[in-house]
Amino acid sequence: MLIPGSLPEFSGPDPAQGPGFQDDPPPSPFPSNDSAAVTLFSPNLPRSCRGDPGSAFPIPLARETFEAGGFTAAVLVRQATNQIVMNCADIDIITASYAPEGDEEIHATGFNYQNEDEKVTLSFPSTLQTGTGTLKIDFVGELNDKMKGFYRSKYTTPTGEVRYAAVTQFENVIDRKPYPDDENLVEVKFARTPVMSTYLVAFVVGEYDFVETRSKDGVCVRVYTPVGKAEQGKFALEVAAKTLPFYKDYFNVPYPLPKIDLIAIADFAAGKEWWTHLWLNEGFASWIEYLCVDHCFPEYDIWTQFVSADYTRAQELDALDNSHPIEVNVGHPSEVDEIFDAISYSKGASVIRMLHDYIGDKDFKKGMNMYLTKFQQKNAATEDLWESLENASGKPIAAVMNTWTKQMGFPLIYVEAEQVEDDRVLRLSQKKFCASGPYVGEDYPQWMVPITISTSEDPNQAKLKILMEKPEMNVVLKNVKPDQWVKLNLGTVGFYRTQYSSAMLESLLPGIRDLSLPPVDRLGLQNDLFSLARAGIISTVEVLKVMEAFVNEPNYTVWSDLSCNLGILSTLLSHTDFYEEIQEFVKDVFSPIGERLGWDPKPGEGHLDALLRGLVLGKLGKAGHKATLEEARRRFKEHVEGKQILSADLRSPVYLTVLKHGDGTTLDVMLKLHKQADMQEEKNRIERVLGATLSPELIQKVLTFALSEEVRPQDTVSVIGGVAGGSKHGRKAAWKFIKDNWEELYNRYQGGFLISRLIKLSVEGFAVDKMAGEVKAFFESHPAPSAERTIQQCCENILLNAAWLKRDAESIHQYLLQRKASLPSV
Repeated sequence: MLIPGSLPEFSGPDPAQGPGFQDDPPPSPFPSNDSAAVTLFSPNLPRSCRGDPGSAFPIPLARETFEAGGFTAAVLVRQATNQIVMNCADIDIITASYAPEGDEEIHATGFNYQNEDEKVTLSFPSTLQTGTGTLKIDFVGELNDKMKGFYRSKYTTPTGEVRYAAVTQFENVIDRKPYPDDENLVEVKFARTPVMSTYLVAFVVGEYDFVETRSKDGVCVRVYTPVGKAEQGKFALEVAAKTLPFYKDYFNVPYPLPKIDLIAIADFAAGKEWWTHLWLNEGFASWIEYLCVDHCFPEYDIWTQFVSADYTRAQELDALDNSHPIEVNVGHPSEVDEIFDAISYSKGASVIRMLHDYIGDKDFKKGMNMYLTKFQQKNAATEDLWESLENASGKPIAAVMNTWTKQMGFPLIYVEAEQVEDDRVLRLSQKKFCASGPYVGEDYPQWMVPITISTSEDPNQAKLKILMEKPEMNVVLKNVKPDQWVKLNLGTVGFYRTQYSSAMLESLLPGIRDLSLPPVDRLGLQNDLFSLARAGIISTVEVLKVMEAFVNEPNYTVWSDLSCNLGILSTLLSHTDFYEEIQEFVKDVFSPIGERLGWDPKPGEGHLDALLRGLVLGKLGKAGHKATLEEARRRFKEHVEGKQILSADLRSPVYLTVLKHGDGTTLDVMLKLHKQADMQEEKNRIERVLGATLSPELIQKVLTFALSEEVRPQDTVSVIGGVAGGSKHGRKAAWKFIKDNWEELYNRYQGGFLISRLIKLSVEGFAVDKMAGEVKAFFESHPAPSAERTIQQCCENILLNAAWLKRDAESIHQYLLQRKASLPSV
């Protein structure tokens, strides 16, 4: 696929299958590796020809009809051939020709499409000799609304008129989509684009306002917004202008262009890239964005949020039998979507974070500069980065990291302690952590684990750092008093779970109550325990008791993770007849913090306090906390009547609460608010909570709304997913709705990652064995190749939920009843 001013993806026949020779691919513009940076020659194409940047063609104004297009490219034929193989998707070639420099044009006589592999082979009647020439192709393609390639995006003008923009989504294999043409051309010429990855290129045709500034290094920064909404682009502009100098200083590599443009697109599905080293680009990007946010906004406590949003999410997925290694060899385009998941992104980011901590910031920056300088405008692989970091640090980086990227899963470190005079002796052992319980495999996967150990003497500093290179080891901590606690994994940086002996765990609980354990360590401890309970290694009742120790917790992210885990447990217990008892537990846990926070902001509060208030009130409201419900209804009424508009921070919890305990009138009012909303943020906020409604009739109304013109295609998934997560009936209704509307949903997302997300959100809450069989059977008769791994993971999770319910439901019920009986009556 040709990108203006870049190298096309095309070549001659595979050298392994005939004449020709293997040559180095053209340089990749972003020096990370030959897949994550999206090589301009696809890894699965032969390399006998290459194209040169600088070719130009007209860009059309957007419209809905089928369009014609074409391109001209300078080509170097490296080996005589009568075929040129190109990547292409969703286009039909009309004519193609090749003109050797100074010679006559040769017209292609055949176009052989390999649609499944997204390739086309151009056949020529005579041999194309080595040397330079010009390739010309005319084709037809469609500006559809599939959010891939060059596609149509709908927007509404300030006067209410519906119009279309033509925009690009050039990540992954979707940069093979067509560049349409039009006889009514408006020709726009740009400065020559330097060599860069196709997925970094974008062009947009439409009406936009923009705001601009310059970074302190003089780079022009612009943010383009829908017409009339330039004001909403100012924060993005401010952040972009801050980040460029940060990255320049961190990597000691300047930004290579005189400008950078950011644009807000109405219909956008997000993106992904190509092949085996996908993880390094995206995992590294996911990590470095947190590093940058921490630099720009230290008050955000962003690394604690990272643990909740990325680290624990990756561990949940990586504990499954149907996980995959970070590095996966990809042989077919459809397989790319399968690895576009929390492993490539979140586990990738987590192991980079662990590596950074193991190496130290100074040597890490030094190694990154060596790597980026060496591979600038070249292809690179994961091993090249390890080599640079190894040279900078003197540590065995490749040996350590291969245990994390080339095998799936991660270890559970079991630790017990013994006091020997003035020292504490720790016995550590590692085994693969499995969501299904203790590991019983025949092989014994091992990891080289960077381990940090802290004590109550200084909870924020590592007393000892070691590299665990074997299945078991003893560690001696000098001068640790008997009354001091000891904790592994300071900062929850190491990508492993920890199981403490009963005595060690008991000694850590006061550190939760008195907050002497740092927030990220309190979060990690609770999350490890919850995961051990889900896996059947400890009892869920033990975790509920620990959760009650968080009564004094002030940290938003710690509460967010606790809330998420209680939500998972609530979903599980919705399959029982004591669902209301767990809601009482939720109210008891969240009431004290809810009373401390109140409904209105207090002087000196930061944005994390506002987020915490919204989280807690939403949790209490959903659980049916009487005072919260009454106040939510009062504020909602005033908001709707225009007497007192709700602050943005309170809208989600209020909307959620009134919908969960409301009726058809409440839903109608909410849908009216959605229609009237000017900001997409408000529309999305409403869409995410609509599934809270409980009436079967209203649930059906929400599901129908999800596929209506009122909801943008990429947001349909969150509406249906919200219904599935809202209640037991909602889950059944959402699954039936997906089955009944499968053809429309599948065609809408063209097998992209949104279809995987839709499946995951809709079925993973089931906890009955037979549902795993039903889901498996449905997708056997309705194949979704790009979601195949997701479907396997969902079926596995359903079976795990069913086992968890059978194992612990009765003991949870008894604990909740005993707890209720022991509480003072109000």
